[in-house]
Amino acid sequence: MKIGVIGAGAVGGYYGALLVKCGFDVHFLLRSDFEHVRDNGLLIESKNGDFILESVNVYSHFEDMPECDIIIVALKTTQNKLLSSILPKTMKKNAIVIALQNGLNIEKDLSEIVPSAAIIGGLCFLCSNKAGPGHIRHLDYGSIRLGQYHENYQAAGITRELQRISDVFTRASIPIHLAENLGKARWEKLVWNMGFNGPTVILNATTDLIMKNKSSRAMITEIMLEVTHGARVCGHDLDDQFVEIMLNATSQMIDYLPSMKLDHDAGRPMEVDSIYWRPIQEAANNGFDMQKSKIIACQLDFLNRFSE
Repeated sequence: MKIGVIGAGAVGGYYGALLVKCGFDVHFLLRSDFEHVRDNGLLIESKNGDFILESVNVYSHFEDMPECDIIIVALKTTQNKLLSSILPKTMKKNAIVIALQNGLNIEKDLSEIVPSAAIIGGLCFLCSNKAGPGHIRHLDYGSIRLGQYHENYQAAGITRELQRISDVFTRASIPIHLAENLGKARWEKLVWNMGFNGPTVILNATTDLIMKNKSSRAMITEIMLEVTHGARVCGHDLDDQFVEIMLNATSQMIDYLPSMKLDHDAGRPMEVDSIYWRPIQEAANNGFDMQKSKIIACQLDFLNRFSE
């Protein structure tokens, strides 16, 4: 069984490395890090123990990769336009494609690119960042919530493909939780992502600073409540108590800069469309105007104009 990893940054690099360490045959598609990882390997600095993979299967061109049974898509969604060229050339006919990405309707897009594949969405609860070329720093957490995509995000239940991927990841010591309804799971993740990703950029603050300030915490709470309302109008029974669960979990996290803040600070495009505008549009299609989230998204679009 061959596993392909498209994008080996803070997410793909970390989980892919754990799979290699466990003995799986993993193949990484890299861009800027290709020569460094080819020559020096992949370094994982982790709260669970540091390790180096001295020899890694890496490729700078997708045409050079072998066809894989499982493809892990871990690109930023701002690069998803590349997938229509990459996926058909790197996967076997009935492969499983796993989207370890943030936002909404990711799997729907993938199903249009590779209709023969089983599509699984993965919600990563991971504090991790890319510290340098071929160097991933894992700070906290590490679990993935997996759910299989069914047309228009109808609940698919616990499928055979989902169980197979769960078994693979579990063997690599990756904590896995299975979701019967991927659409609901995506909205649950959006409660945190829409609540914290944008405000850390706009306020130029870590999650810890935001949580400790009365005014900023109140703002985050209001945004999160709006997202739960958006989920409900879209048919997912998320209650307002879920917001308190997310806030309590955040208060126990290490001081953290989410991916959107790191992208902005590095001059990279932020995932405003997938994390903000898509759920805003989905809610609008169902009669709810996410006004607070739109204000955040508009500010992020303004800041995004400076990105490369």
